[in-house]
Amino acid sequence: MTDSSSRIVTTNQTGIHDDLIETLLKHLGSDFHKPVAEHSQIAFDVCCDLISANERGIILDSGCGIGQSTKILAEKYPDNWVIGVDQSEHRLNKISQQLPDNCQFIRADLIDFWRLALQARWKLEQHYILYPNPWPKAKHLKRRWHGHPLMPTILNLGGELILRSNWDLYVLEFATVLDYLSYPAREIQAIEPEFFLTPFEKKYYESGQTLYELKAELS
Repeated sequence: MTDSSSRIVTTNQTGIHDDLIETLLKHLGSDFHKPVAEHSQIAFDVCCDLISANERGIILDSGCGIGQSTKILAEKYPDNWVIGVDQSEHRLNKISQQLPDNCQFIRADLIDFWRLALQARWKLEQHYILYPNPWPKAKHLKRRWHGHPLMPTILNLGGELILRSNWDLYVLEFATVLDYLSYPAREIQAIEPEFFLTPFEKKYYESGQTLYELKAELS
């Protein structure tokens, strides 16, 4: 039996957004000047102190929600720091299970955290961006990560990108940006997860939606 409570993504676009590359080029040629929130700076500084005391590769789980994916990844990659970042104190407060010692959670705005990580010259081993963020209306292109002013920062953090979404056009647009900038080893596929990394993944799958994954090496 499938769960029909999760609606599919609908959009007024008929294909890849006409302004996608123009928007990207504008962001590549400009700086983003929004001040970093104080709580984000404090959280990032604490994180830096922690990881500098025990140097390991860094895996970033951006928008980790209640931390299910972060914990799973930390167990899978015990020789790396796995850092889950989410702006919601409410979601992070739901994390109650025993955690691996290489797993850390940070309450911060991703827009702040990504910029601070780049300024600190972090180079990621892997970067997970798992659901949802679509903003499917055409007028909201700049709110999707690949249309956002922070897209260049995401790319410059490097590592293997693993992006999952239940909206195929979102993944195709992201891949189009990578193609335009000549990033190698792009791979998009529909997936049938052996286990669910996030509650959203479980919800979408059980409602019969197709799940899409993009992998790319951001060297």
